[in-house]
Amino acid sequence: MNVRVIIERVGKVYRDRRGHEVVALEGIDLRVEPEEFVAVLGPSGCGKSTLLGIVAGLVPATSGRVTFEGARRPGTPLTAMVFQEFALFPWRTAQANVEFGLEELGVPAAERGARARRYLDMTGLGGFQDRFPHQLSGGMRQRVGIARALAVEPAVLLMDEPFSALDAQTRLLMMEELLQIWERTRQSIVYVTHNIQEAVFMADRVVVLSRRPGRILDIAAIDLPRPRAEAQLGEPALVRAVNRIWGLIRSEAQAALTEERA
Repeated sequence: MNVRVIIERVGKVYRDRRGHEVVALEGIDLRVEPEEFVAVLGPSGCGKSTLLGIVAGLVPATSGRVTFEGARRPGTPLTAMVFQEFALFPWRTAQANVEFGLEELGVPAAERGARARRYLDMTGLGGFQDRFPHQLSGGMRQRVGIARALAVEPAVLLMDEPFSALDAQTRLLMMEELLQIWERTRQSIVYVTHNIQEAVFMADRVVVLSRRPGRILDIAAIDLPRPRAEAQLGEPALVRAVNRIWGLIRSEAQAALTEERA
């Protein structure tokens, strides 16, 4: 699907419990091209997840707009979300969880089943379709969440720190598996993370947000060949990109500490 995400001057203002305005995002301009993998990172509280929610249509923007430009298949959603929490229905099997979004779209039962099995196979869960979430490991449960999002075949896949609850070894395996899925599907992805190495390893571009209110500090193009593999984690190009981005985020953190002490 040749869908481009256009984020224009997006801002978000909340009101706290006392009625005071809190500016979460300010003046965000970004384009995500078809088949592009874009990571978004920044300090805690900078509005990463809020931005993702606005793109998904779950959170209204206070200013600016998000538009989707290009052609997509009839009957498919613009976006689908993979959350940090596994967000599975405990009373549904893995396959029934994957079929849920297809049910909501009115996809016929036979097609639902076939599509769910296809994406379960793609995410390494072939043979586990009849297991319930409590019978699966954390990594397997997150694979179900990814399969569920992919099954509706969205124009853009949105991922909000999807591997943060996993242990380090499982996280690395899941990162590699997601990249393999991306190679097969060329699914446009916007991926929120707080892990710099993860963002650089996976993305075509990394969008670095400032501390609140979140503004774009930099958009780093990642010069690493694809397909990507664990061996590239030590490559000089990756290390340089990680150090550059860490320098930006560290400067933001130091500025925040200086303000707090003033």
